[in-house]
Amino acid sequence: MKNITSVAELKNAIQLLEEEQAVKGLQLKEQFFITYESFKPAKIISSTLKDIVLSPNLPDIILGAVLGPTSGYLIKRAITGTSGNAIRRLIGSVLQLGVTNVVSKNSESILSFGRNILQHFLRKKEK
Repeated sequence: MKNITSVAELKNAIQLLEEEQAVKGLQLKEQFFITYESFKPAKIISSTLKDIVLSPNLPDIILGAVLGPTSGYLIKRAITGTSGNAIRRLIGSVLQLGVTNVVSKNSESILSFGRNILQHFLRKKEK
């Protein structure tokens, strides 16, 4: 900014600064309204659900979350069956917990292995 030497220049500079302040004030109000709207619970839930649904890895995430407990349950049912034996049920519960933990921690590699096997069989079928 250059040096102001007259009253007219001073009035002009003040007017320009007031106009700039008014424009920035409007921009600040608009940004505040946008921010206020984005923090409403319905908007937060909507945006979160949209991010989840549009995620390219959604099937992998769902499979990984379901694979561990399901495999643990199936192992327990295979071991215990309809048996009323307490020791057999205890062993089934311990195995269920162990299998669930192992599968949950390694779900990505298990899914990758499963895909490779599936692709192997599909390739042979196509030939």
